[in-house]
Amino acid sequence: MSTDPTDERKIERGEELGGCPVSRGSDGVWLVRGHAAARAALRSTDTVQAGLGVETVEKMPAKIRRPVLYRDGPEHREHRRQTAKYFTPRRVDEAYRGLMERVADEQLAKLRHEGHARLSELSFNLAIDVACAVIGLTESRPGLAQRLERFFPEEFGEPGFTSLNGLYWVWRQARNWSGIFFNDVRPAVRARRAQRRDDLISHLLDEGCSSAEILGECITFAAAGMVTTREFVNLAAWHLFTNDALRDRYRAAEETERIAILHELLRLEPVVGHLKRRTTAPVELPAEDGETVTVPAGDVIDVQVSATNTDQRAVGDEPLAVCPARPLTDAAPPGMSFGDGAHKCPGANVAILESDIFLTKLFALPGVALRTPPRVSFNDAIGGYELRDMVVELQ
Repeated sequence: MSTDPTDERKIERGEELGGCPVSRGSDGVWLVRGHAAARAALRSTDTVQAGLGVETVEKMPAKIRRPVLYRDGPEHREHRRQTAKYFTPRRVDEAYRGLMERVADEQLAKLRHEGHARLSELSFNLAIDVACAVIGLTESRPGLAQRLERFFPEEFGEPGFTSLNGLYWVWRQARNWSGIFFNDVRPAVRARRAQRRDDLISHLLDEGCSSAEILGECITFAAAGMVTTREFVNLAAWHLFTNDALRDRYRAAEETERIAILHELLRLEPVVGHLKRRTTAPVELPAEDGETVTVPAGDVIDVQVSATNTDQRAVGDEPLAVCPARPLTDAAPPGMSFGDGAHKCPGANVAILESDIFLTKLFALPGVALRTPPRVSFNDAIGGYELRDMVVELQ
């Protein structure tokens, strides 16, 4: 645990903060802790996506188009350019604010009716409905939340054909993929083949994507737009429930200041803890005292987001404290929590706005209180936290 008296983090990742901005581990992986080095690595055109199961995706037949998360270069940049219109602040405000308000009210009605609720369930339903509207998964059969829970379990097994456990996970993955395809993706695709709409699936159909390729994109957006948003809503609520001054400030603030508070909490406690890239050519990264480090072609760079977001050279004094008005140098909030460069999360505006709408309504409820703090676990694939069994109540 940290001995820094200003440390206001809830999540203990067991990672060393500070230290050398760029170092090479015994496994040959380059660990990046400095903000400037992380930005250089993520913005470099000589790095490509690594981690997040990219090794499995690379084994797919060449004729199958990879989801955007796993593509790089001109094709990836063009796709991002064409789909950027779905995620601009104006589009998010005009097209989705009303939906966010309605879904938040529906979820909090459950809390008012029962007097208590698991926040992870309410926030997951919120994130699902919003992301489905953006993607175009609007013809789903009942049970999407349960299908996604099975697809993204707290503990993953290793699929294989040499053991009963491996065979179980092969079967489980096949069942989960087919469940989402037949119950969610195929109905949406059929509806948009008949009549296009202003959403991502319609755009993918216009690009000539098959139903299987659209399934891959939908799963990618489900992980990015539903699962991570749920975790952040729970994390932010945990901070607000346990910090009276911050909660009072959030309740009294206008939207711009509330969003600044959320960005600061996300800077301090990023949902995704590691971003990995593989170099395709030598890449120079800024190190200490104005020097640079050259990462050879073919090496893996591991950006430790929690460290880069608390790099005092970028975020100023008391980097482990919650300070929404902190003066930043060239680090646009929330640091690297949404990534940077070509693979920066396109749905950042969606996630922050829906989180603010939900939390504003939650903390406006008379007598709302935290009954049970969350149980913390970790997703090793992304170094991310998972918060479960957090119960809120109306006293």
